[in-house]
Amino acid sequence: MDFDVIVVGGGPAGATAAEDLARSGAKVAMLDRAGRIKPCGGAVPPRLIKDFDIPESQIVARINTARMISPSTQKVDIEIENGYVGMVDREHFDEFLRARAEKAGAARITGTFVRITRGKEGTQLWYRPRGEDEAQPLKTRLIIGADGARSDVARAEVPGGESIPYVIAYHEIIAAPDGVESYDPTRCDVIYDGTISPDFYGWVFPHGAQASVGMGSGIKGVDLKKATAALREQSGLTGCETIRREGAPIPLQPLKKWDNGKDVVLAGDAAGVVAPSSGEGIYYAMIGGRFAAMAASACLSTGRASDLQLARRFFMKEHKMVFRVLRMMQDTWYRSDDRRERFVTLCRDIDVQRLTFEAYMNKKLVRARPWAHIRIMAKNIGHLTRLIPAS
Repeated sequence: MDFDVIVVGGGPAGATAAEDLARSGAKVAMLDRAGRIKPCGGAVPPRLIKDFDIPESQIVARINTARMISPSTQKVDIEIENGYVGMVDREHFDEFLRARAEKAGAARITGTFVRITRGKEGTQLWYRPRGEDEAQPLKTRLIIGADGARSDVARAEVPGGESIPYVIAYHEIIAAPDGVESYDPTRCDVIYDGTISPDFYGWVFPHGAQASVGMGSGIKGVDLKKATAALREQSGLTGCETIRREGAPIPLQPLKKWDNGKDVVLAGDAAGVVAPSSGEGIYYAMIGGRFAAMAASACLSTGRASDLQLARRFFMKEHKMVFRVLRMMQDTWYRSDDRRERFVTLCRDIDVQRLTFEAYMNKKLVRARPWAHIRIMAKNIGHLTRLIPAS
């Protein structure tokens, strides 16, 4: 079959791109490997639920409090005002998005990307169907690479795609505990402790009948399974049934270029759009998939390969400053346990809490409170210069 666009990858970015393109009338295929579940805390903000029409059935828990825990076990609870943070289980959420794309008209193909060739037959994407040894070609005009942090499409086609920085995330899905005092099914715990993660953080995120317990690190040699076992013991969750274990790279820096100038554009983890500091990726993957679909539609309409650049341009116009601020936060506060202790102390500040969650819930920096920003800057300086106590 001939396609206008083939989307490689069926996660939130790829499924969103495939659905949007199918709804616009394009002939689109979605190539995805079956059976893979990405490790993910599963948090989705209200803006995602609204913008992408996510039904209530996909929200497995509603979080109204975030608890920050420091190396000294200092705990700071941040109440989520005027709403909640939804939690999804990627095992079911991703399949829901894929099925919705198929219902919109996208052809689902199960297999593994092999290569892209160009010649008298036009552009062909070669893939290996599941359970078969021989690669088969599909003819297409454009390709969207949404195949994860170690994207084969990015490495083969886009400058810089082979060297994207990342952390390795690992988590264990466990049966939610019953009667464990330290566990709250409406609260996310974020653990800033160098013994759990020397450069990122650990988490305990409720998923209704289940929970995600994990951590991430970009430092080689860190034993992720051992650290997660320590986190479970610290959180009183050692005795809970382990349902599954998952690990994967999580990129923390957008690529400088998302297209090859011809017929390929990237989206989601393949483009590096996971937020620094927080590690949030689902919203940015889905909006990145939407922008990739918009860029592909423009290219199909005009025939200009330069229109593929619109995906990155749209994304960075809306989110570049948020990513820059979050990168500064991670570089500043995750460097040592002393800094982590001070960061959690800083989170007690009401200005920090309000501005942080307004930005998270709405996916943009809050500029309407200049005096709050000034006060926060002064407190940042106070902690960094040790003029303010760590706790």
